[in-house]
This record gives sequence, structure tokens and C-alpha cells, in this order.
Amino acid sequence: MVRATKGSAKGAKVLSSELIFQVRVFALKREQIVEPSGLTVAREIIVHPGSAVVLPVFPDGRILLIRQYRHAAGEYLWELVAGHKEPNETFAEGAKRELIEETGYTAKRVRKLLTIFPSPGLLGERMEIFLATGLTKGTARPEDDEKITSRILTLREAEQWIRTGKIHDAKSVSGILYYAQFLAAKRK
Repeated sequence: MVRATKGSAKGAKVLSSELIFQVRVFALKREQIVEPSGLTVAREIIVHPGSAVVLPVFPDGRILLIRQYRHAAGEYLWELVAGHKEPNETFAEGAKRELIEETGYTAKRVRKLLTIFPSPGLLGERMEIFLATGLTKGTARPEDDEKITSRILTLREAEQWIRTGKIHDAKSVSGILYYAQFLAAKRK
């Protein structure tokens, strides 16, 4: 099998691909590739459907964060709303679904802010971060294993939480700082 990978005009050529492990949300593959530089190497990669991330912003500029236990990190994290994209679902649809599930809020407007790759050395997960506005409160519908609390903060408080390390989740730091730098100032 020879194919160019996504992301560049001249991607890597995949010489072989072996599925090592598969679970509901991701797979582990070992691939023999020829990189764009011409180097032939083996790479183990985690294949992931991608995640939708949501930054809910109220009319007064305050933002909504959630807190939940993240076993891989071994701690409770303050973060933006997020979850993996379901099959046959767009990132925007996933963002709307996750917002309702984790917070109960619905949004009149959902606008893409940016795309990040949290750990591109081994993880193929694409995270699309959305701004959600026109929020209406409703009832949260978390999954059975999600024990979530939420908190509304000013943007200044969220930036302070980043500075002091209270927020250290990469998607949340990226989304909040992007919003603060490029959009929040324009709203004033």
C-alpha cells in the first residue's frame, strides 16, 4: 500500500500498515513509511477520529469551564468542553452535542476558532476548537462515567488560572489564549 498522508503537498509514502490494537475510540498502528526527506522509517501512531472542543462565551464576555477527573493525567482538570467526534458526525455537530451533554447549554452560534494537534509525534488526533455564543441554559446529560462540575469565569480569571497553572490542559490553554488574543479585544 502506498499513499500520501494528509497535511502537506508532499506527504510520507506508507509502505505497510499493521493494526496492533483497536478499541472503541482509537487504534494503534505500526507503519513503514518513506518520509518526504526520503528517509525510510517505522512509526507507531495512535489513530483517533478527532475531537470537538468548545469555548462557551456569555454575552458579558465570561466563559464556561468544566472540571473532571482525567485518569491519564492522574488529576482533576479545569478544561474546555470536549469529546471525541462520533462516526458520521462533523466537528461542529460534535461541538454542539458535547456542549449539551457536559453543560446543558445550547448555542445559537458555533464558530470554528482553530485546529490543533495535541501530540503529533505519536497521536493523529485533530482537535477543532469552536466558539459557542448565544447560550441558553438547559439540563446537562453527561455520560455515565462523567462526573463534571462547571464554573463561569471572566476571561481575566481564566488567563490568571493559566498563568498560575490551575489550567494546564493543552486544548484549553490554546483555545482560551487564542480567543483572548485575537477575538476578545475586538468584542469590546
